[in-house]
Amino acid sequence: MDSFSSSFLSTLAIPKLLSPTKTIRTLPPASASGPLLNVSSVRIEEKPTQQPPTERTSATSTTTTTLPRSPNANGRPLSKKSSTSSIATPLAKKSQAKPEAKKQAEMSVPAVIFNVFDDIVNNFIDPPLRPSVDPRNVLYNNFAPIEELPPTECEVIQGSLPLALDGAYIRNGPNPQFLPRGPYHLFDGDGMLHSIRISQGKATLCSRYVKTYKYTTERDAGYPLLPNVFSGFNGLAASAARGALSAARIFAGQFNPTNGIGLANTSLAFFGNRLYALGESDLPYSVRLTSNGDIETLGRYDFDGQLSMSMTAHPKVDPETGEAFAFRYGPIPPFLTFFRFDAKGTKQPDVPIFSMVRPSFLHDFAITKKYAIFADIQLGMNPLEMIAGGSPVGTDPAKVPRLGVIPRYAKDESEMRWFDVPGFNIIHAINAWDEEDGNAIVMVAPNILSVEHTLERMDLVHALVEKVRIDLRTGIVTRHPISARNLDFAVINQAYVGRKNKYVYAAVGDPMPKISGVVKLDVSKGEREDCTVASRMFGAGCYGGEPFFVAKAPESNQESEAEDDGYVVCYVHDENVGESRFLVMDAKSPNLDVVAAVKLPRRVPYGFHGLFVRESDLKAL
Repeated sequence: MDSFSSSFLSTLAIPKLLSPTKTIRTLPPASASGPLLNVSSVRIEEKPTQQPPTERTSATSTTTTTLPRSPNANGRPLSKKSSTSSIATPLAKKSQAKPEAKKQAEMSVPAVIFNVFDDIVNNFIDPPLRPSVDPRNVLYNNFAPIEELPPTECEVIQGSLPLALDGAYIRNGPNPQFLPRGPYHLFDGDGMLHSIRISQGKATLCSRYVKTYKYTTERDAGYPLLPNVFSGFNGLAASAARGALSAARIFAGQFNPTNGIGLANTSLAFFGNRLYALGESDLPYSVRLTSNGDIETLGRYDFDGQLSMSMTAHPKVDPETGEAFAFRYGPIPPFLTFFRFDAKGTKQPDVPIFSMVRPSFLHDFAITKKYAIFADIQLGMNPLEMIAGGSPVGTDPAKVPRLGVIPRYAKDESEMRWFDVPGFNIIHAINAWDEEDGNAIVMVAPNILSVEHTLERMDLVHALVEKVRIDLRTGIVTRHPISARNLDFAVINQAYVGRKNKYVYAAVGDPMPKISGVVKLDVSKGEREDCTVASRMFGAGCYGGEPFFVAKAPESNQESEAEDDGYVVCYVHDENVGESRFLVMDAKSPNLDVVAAVKLPRRVPYGFHGLFVRESDLKAL
């Protein structure tokens, strides 16, 4: 969610008071007048608790999960209420290998000067005053960063892993390499992949950073160099100071922005026999899983020189043709560019969309068999708000949101049509399809009712899933809500992408970004019917992430298998005892019954989007 990062530069630094080998385990409280303690790296050790876990029972026997616990808890991550001054959290048990030591190069005189200036910016010009960018507020409990984990065997503590789960569930998310001393937003962390590889009923967990240019350059330097986009340019003074500092670092040769400044922290995609870690401010990073379950970054991928700029973190893969459809957006014209990849992964020519006349925060889109649908929402670049001390991405209440429809094989934008949809602001799209008569398009997506809080106060955001119908003949747009609950991070059976589907599996915000459960929606029901057909809440103090649907049969067998014949999987963390689980739920059951629960060797932080890759595809990487 960092597409505008290519236009802004900021940086954090570590003072020379720290030796190259010294690590800090906690971030102490900042006094009212003093700066935060400077930290050189993230190294957090387990603190086992001696207090036995208390028993909890579910509110109902079928809809609430009581996570099974081991006799000895891993320890407790920091509580936001009781210990906001610390970011220390438990990691793995004795099975965890020691993390790779961070080697800090000897700093040159310019580097020392830059770091001192960076301290001045972080402590005096732009300290982290707002809760949304205060690292003590953002990186609390299971949002706190962790070290890498090599492939580690997991214990199945409830049920058994289905044989149909033969492959790997991989989820992406932010995990800052260095604990921030200045402003930090949840979207600013370095990408880390958490993979649980499943084979013959056994599971192996591995957590690795995506080795982006940003990550490796800062790792080698021993301190942060590149910008925190969502938190580093709040106000004219902060923007000028961090912009000047970044320009000086470039001039001094500390980093080269042409190699990419992206985080690859948002999602994953598999097409053209390649697996990609994605962040929309940069090119994709090609990754692979080794035979023992380890994660390797193969490198930044430009599709044989055909992709020179950024790409969405939400490409859509047509399950029948194998094509992938994508786009990029940014702060300079063309503000939107549409493109696609053939089944072999070869990029096709760009289709610039100049009818989008101002930059918009365009995180996701949808496809049908015939069209691609884009949302021009009220969230976008807001220079005036940035000058006044706000985020560079803001809202325009006077703007009327609209949906753009273009044939997915268009050569240019001549057939692009825009439809005004007042009050319809989407960040994610769930699915879309063509009506049988070919004269209308239907899209299902969560509408962000309080879009002005998207970046600053996510806890105030309410996402209302709506079904939208666009009549291509008359231009009339109709819509109605599917559920009144706060639902986002929704997925479907991937065999139905771009085709009419019946079921949606969505995460329940409690509030966002915390997710307290999963619901199953039947979008085929009428306007005034309750579309919720199943749900599972994780229990008090337990929170998960985006669910993912894994079909029992390969997607090509769509005709012979029921749409919901499969499993819903996700990571869940129990904040009461500091332990994480991998849950497998029966998607067809009326209560999303838990089929298997896997105790993870250490916690998995809350994150963004994931993907299940079958073993046959993993072997082809």
